[in-house]
Amino acid sequence: MTEEVRELVRPARLAPGARVAVVAPSGPVPEERLQAGLDVLRGWDLDPVAAPHVLDRHGQFSYLAGTDADRAADLQAAWCDPSVDAVLCARGGYGVQRMAELLDWDAMRAAGPKVFVGFSDITALHEAFATRLGLVTLHGPMAAGIDFVKNARAQEHLKATLLAPETVRTISSGGTALVPGRARGVTLGGCLSLLAADLGTPYARPGARGGLLCLEDVGEETYRLDRYLTQLLRAGWFDGVSGVLLGSWQDCDPYEKVRAMLVDRLGGLGVPVAEEFGFGHCAGALTVPFGVSAELDAGAGTLTLDRPALR
Repeated sequence: MTEEVRELVRPARLAPGARVAVVAPSGPVPEERLQAGLDVLRGWDLDPVAAPHVLDRHGQFSYLAGTDADRAADLQAAWCDPSVDAVLCARGGYGVQRMAELLDWDAMRAAGPKVFVGFSDITALHEAFATRLGLVTLHGPMAAGIDFVKNARAQEHLKATLLAPETVRTISSGGTALVPGRARGVTLGGCLSLLAADLGTPYARPGARGGLLCLEDVGEETYRLDRYLTQLLRAGWFDGVSGVLLGSWQDCDPYEKVRAMLVDRLGGLGVPVAEEFGFGHCAGALTVPFGVSAELDAGAGTLTLDRPALR
């Protein structure tokens, strides 16, 4: 039997003037959106600094923001810089799994806890930060993302989580229950396809036992979502899960079709399942901390954290 998902160490909240490094561990970053995101951070009285290779383009593979070595070096340098209080990813895409082994996890652990924010392809880093560093991370909007730059709800929820986390102890989705009920556990998860792709790697958890599992994805046909879930189910990854929160399925098939598959694959788990929870690749995405103990009320569409996400 796999061990239960455990509570992780909470980094300190940000204060006005905190230095925030913006890195690009995955896909290439549009410069105008990056500049707009840095302006948003300055508007929050933070001190953003862009990593040296954040606007790089890989010479051969256009889907990567620079070489694996440079992307890894930017992330590690930002994390190990004692003047940096938080590391925000600029965007997702693809690329984290290519550079995870290039990071010096011992050096990053020695640097101590700090805030880390991202989603989508960054799911692989959420898992690695949990297994290698034992840290709470934030599944939230990224600094060069459209949501971060233009959506007030996404901005305000992330800002409150970073600067006044006690004000967002209860995350209210406005969604409904796929399977009603209440459940307690430690939050984890991210992009479904990335969790499936991470299976069997040295950075993935062995399973979600005792966890409140958050799942979302983007641009996938229903049979592919079915395949990812089925792979995780067959691998025993869902064994002992406490509850499931389903976020957005942006640019997938019509939700009725996706929903029927989710009922088929998850309905038999015998645990509460909340749908349309408002995190992921949707407009106004909420920030969800991973690694904190919480209670899910699927019927009410709420996730109540035992303690604020950040100290």
